[in-house]
Amino acid sequence: MEKIRLNYHLKLQEMCDCYMETDFLAAMQSMTGGESKDLQEDAIKYLALTIMYAITQKAEKLSFKKRGDELKVTIKNGSKEKLPLPVVAIVDKVFEIMRTILHIEEDKGEMEFSLGLRSGEVNVMVKVAREGDKQSLKIKFPQQ
Repeated sequence: MEKIRLNYHLKLQEMCDCYMETDFLAAMQSMTGGESKDLQEDAIKYLALTIMYAITQKAEKLSFKKRGDELKVTIKNGSKEKLPLPVVAIVDKVFEIMRTILHIEEDKGEMEFSLGLRSGEVNVMVKVAREGDKQSLKIKFPQQ
């Protein structure tokens, strides 16, 4: 029997579902400081938590920015709110995971992304960019 391998998109949806009843901010805070034991799992978890937090805060945009080893993860919801940061390797993996999901290999790209959740789906616009030691990932949420 062939083993079914989950893809990143499905794994992200499952992680969002798994943590839907969680305090997203507290869960992100618990990921700060320590090293990752499973980089892929932790990156998907952090991405899911940030997306779910942004949705519940009715954010316009979720941004991941990296320059060298300097990180910034923010949501824009009227003002800018900085989110707890994991180790650099987790954010590097977040960039890789989103590029893989969207099939964007070029330095810059933009694509619509649909995330299935329990109560339906969320369609967002995702932009990725990299230049030298700088990378960014921006997720723009629909406004009601």
